[in-house]
Amino acid sequence: MTALLTGCGGDAPRKSVPEFFPVSGSQPLPFSEAVQVGEMLYLSGQLGTDSSGKLVPGGIGPETRQALVNIADVLERHGSSMDQVVKCTVMLADIGEWGAMNEVYLTFFRSHRPARSAFGTNGLALGARIELECMAVRKPG
Repeated sequence: MTALLTGCGGDAPRKSVPEFFPVSGSQPLPFSEAVQVGEMLYLSGQLGTDSSGKLVPGGIGPETRQALVNIADVLERHGSSMDQVVKCTVMLADIGEWGAMNEVYLTFFRSHRPARSAFGTNGLALGARIELECMAVRKPG
């Protein structure tokens, strides 16, 4: 039976061990900025914060842009890019801002459209208007 099963499937599947990448900075946080399992990267949610950790001013548009820039930076640090994103989850402080968020979001995904979920929340960290998390494949090589 074992020969039959291995003969059909080729090599036995490799077990992937998660690799956790802590958030850089002076204060330790209770989560990783990304976790890699096999060739997949799972990113923690990103807010529209600048390098000082403050929300960018201007509301949903600028915060969406900055959150996506932050995601692109995390992906780059871990061997991927926006064109490798396969799924995003969007959390909005006000679901009524969905359209304004989409205007900015689409400028980051011109060549492909990842799968996506979006929902309204009852508050986000730092009083943010948006939090975005993504899953991406690492680039080959």
